[in-house]
Amino acid sequence: MKFKAIAAALAATVLTPFAQAQEQPEWALVIHGGAGVIERGRMTAEREAEYRAAMHAALDRGEAVLEAGGSALDAIEAVIHGMEDDPLFNAGRGAVFTAAGKNELDASIMDGASLNAGAVAGVTQVRHPISLARAVMDRSRHVMLQGEGAETFAIEQGLEMVPPAWFFTERRWQSMERALDRLGIAAPDRPEDAPEAEGVDHGTLEQDDREHRFGTVGVVALDSDGNIAAGTSTGGTTAKRWGRVGDSPILGAGTYASNQSCGVSATGTGEYFIRLTVASRICALVEFQGLSLQEAADQVIQDELTAMGGDGGIVALTPSGDVAWSFNTPGMYRARQSAGGEPAVGIYGDED
Repeated sequence: MKFKAIAAALAATVLTPFAQAQEQPEWALVIHGGAGVIERGRMTAEREAEYRAAMHAALDRGEAVLEAGGSALDAIEAVIHGMEDDPLFNAGRGAVFTAAGKNELDASIMDGASLNAGAVAGVTQVRHPISLARAVMDRSRHVMLQGEGAETFAIEQGLEMVPPAWFFTERRWQSMERALDRLGIAAPDRPEDAPEAEGVDHGTLEQDDREHRFGTVGVVALDSDGNIAAGTSTGGTTAKRWGRVGDSPILGAGTYASNQSCGVSATGTGEYFIRLTVASRICALVEFQGLSLQEAADQVIQDELTAMGGDGGIVALTPSGDVAWSFNTPGMYRARQSAGGEPAVGIYGDED
């Protein structure tokens, strides 16, 4: 309830508008690394520096692809690969644990030029779920695969497979134990192949409690051919149960891209994003009602999502290069850059 009160109080004040592009840039990129109760004074200077460096590195990976004339889809894979390997983020190696003590990973990707898309849910041994989502899009006749079938397909396609212990981090394991204790649920046994237990700073676990009840990474990119694409990858919610799947692999909810409107990647409490079809709803407001990208994003996030009691945020981009983000939480890891422009990275709600 305290989190909801904070989100509601800040809903009207965490807007982050910035000027729309005056001329279409050759390429553009906008990234998020998850939203939550991310507050000044609650994060150490060292941890803040780590997140800012990680977001700048993500921009650098995307810029390298787009500046060389690569596709928006390639840029998304490059950006998310690094974030899936970075324990700072709730995706890939930094994924949170389910109540059963597993890392279950979801991802999706969408091509705005063709509306082709691919998604995967509940995979446990694929190092880069975003690449598996793209393989589903490019090399299968389906849109979404899940669980063991998705991993069988990954093996057939020659994607990199890793043992579940690859994704294990002490920080996320202890956060799961704390979450289960609050729920009155017994914690699972520590995996036999997990690294030896080590101490985790209490402040880090407190931050995780506030910040990573949910978490996701996502990218929207515009390439030099004028095409938009969007991609999202996540470990889901801490201590999730019963094979829960959130919005990240659901096209139209957590990810959407169309050259006729915009691309969106979302992060938040997925149950609300699914019910509101947040990503496609924003694009529909741009395409069919003529709202600016920022107006559409704010209407859905600040008004509609908040009214439902949902929390989280989005990053978005149009084929003309307009960039927007909007979130109703105290903070969201986010970054943007366009060809010829300076990179911008934000964490807290009072940063542009």
